[in-house]
Amino acid sequence: MLPAAHRLTDSDAFRLTVRSGRRAGTRLLVVHLLVEESADQQPAQVGFTVSKAVGNAVVRNRVKRRLRHLTREHLSTLEELPGRVTMVVRALPASATATSAELGNDLQHSLGRLLGARVPA
Repeated sequence: MLPAAHRLTDSDAFRLTVRSGRRAGTRLLVVHLLVEESADQQPAQVGFTVSKAVGNAVVRNRVKRRLRHLTREHLSTLEELPGRVTMVVRALPASATATSAELGNDLQHSLGRLLGARVPA
């Protein structure tokens, strides 16, 4: 589970991140990342979007749980970025049948593309 300070719950922040942030996609996920310059360092916030196209409520919640767990591993990398960092992870329908390892690889690949060489392999 993500700590409360790292949860993105504001719909305006979701919208701003998706519309204004950089985007990288794979077969399973689309990751939107927005880094806003800010004088004070704020905790990185992460939100998830899993539509009904992924599956029923049980499948959607399982995908979200897996993504939350996998995203926790990358919080320290996001915290190193200057300013306010928000990230939205959107699960695509193929994520319903993917393993946690496949989701983790796609998340790491997308973050690697967005951040350059900052994400450890």
